[in-house]
Amino acid sequence: MRKMLLAAISRVLQGPAATAAAAGRTGAVSEASRVMVASRNYTDFANEATFEIKKCDLHRLEEGPSTTAVLTREEGLHYYKTMQTIRRMELKSDQLYKQKIIRGFCHLYDGQEACCVGLEVAIKPTDHVITAYRVHGFAYARGVPVRTILAELTGRKGGCAKGKGGSMHMYTKNFYGGNGIVGAQVPLGAGIALACKYFGKNEVCLTLYGDGAANQGQIFETYNMAALWKLPCVFICENNRYGMGTSVERAAASTDYYKRGDFIPGLRVDGMDVLSVREATKFATEYCRAGKGPILMELQTYRYHGHSMSDPGISYRTREEIQEVRSKSDPITLLKDRMINNNLASIEELKEIDVAVRKEIEEAAQFATTDPEPPLEELGHHIYFNEPPFEVRGPNQWIKYKSVS
Repeated sequence: MRKMLLAAISRVLQGPAATAAAAGRTGAVSEASRVMVASRNYTDFANEATFEIKKCDLHRLEEGPSTTAVLTREEGLHYYKTMQTIRRMELKSDQLYKQKIIRGFCHLYDGQEACCVGLEVAIKPTDHVITAYRVHGFAYARGVPVRTILAELTGRKGGCAKGKGGSMHMYTKNFYGGNGIVGAQVPLGAGIALACKYFGKNEVCLTLYGDGAANQGQIFETYNMAALWKLPCVFICENNRYGMGTSVERAAASTDYYKRGDFIPGLRVDGMDVLSVREATKFATEYCRAGKGPILMELQTYRYHGHSMSDPGISYRTREEIQEVRSKSDPITLLKDRMINNNLASIEELKEIDVAVRKEIEEAAQFATTDPEPPLEELGHHIYFNEPPFEVRGPNQWIKYKSVS
């Protein structure tokens, strides 16, 4: 094995021509590179590294999250694979939509991956999450497989909501969707937090909404109730700078969303950095678990696609603006550079993850386009949980469906 490895290294150093001659085919260079990568021992990498992260802006807090973050090699690889999977899944969704395989509303999450991943890795599986309709990334982070998400998007039986929810309505254990009415999930999140407190569980609810929903009156009503009852609720505004096609500056008299709770403490976080989001979320959840009541987080992030698939995303912002964010603040690139520069991973290793992710996405897309659609007679199923079957009226009074829990 050692002789084979030395021979492979020698061929690479001699250049492509010598390698091709020795191997008899042009693919020998990549094969030799693969052998070298495979032979690299885990002891060649650092186990962990410490990074400086951006200091959070604070409201009604004397101190905030740490400005340093420790990242282990294992964590880094997990974060990278998760964010890359979400990015590729969203790009595949875009492709399927343009092929008219996915229909209806569809809101993509590419660019914002650090938010859902940073939030998820900082909480416990028993904690709760509820968000708006840009939901695919959260569904995956909470444990829904890619094939199940794509099957839901294509309206197939194998989808996480049996093909009946589509892009905006995805659910799994301790994840409550996926809500289409702007801002309406925020009172529901406070209700989940109330249940956590009522049952005496040391759990929290992450309640997410966008900058566009931040001006909704029901959100301020919810702030008031949550503060009065000291609910373990982390309100999180994902500020991607545009509510549909309106910039935050044109929509809000105050764009300091982390201060909107007034009497509720808040912090503004770099939402393009998965480590910043993770550390801020740890801080916020510890605050809630200590019985201090709700806290508000503003995640400053950016979406690469338009608001929805009907929005090209360049009528109210320039291509140059999007490209600048991609080149300077992309969450996946930021993590990748940190890992490589601090010897937590190699370029070749991350490329292998990229290849594996693409393969997983393609297989998931194949399932999502071949899985059967749910039969029409199941249209009324699953309206209620654990209830006896009952009849549901269809599009007109002569059509009836049976609802089964």
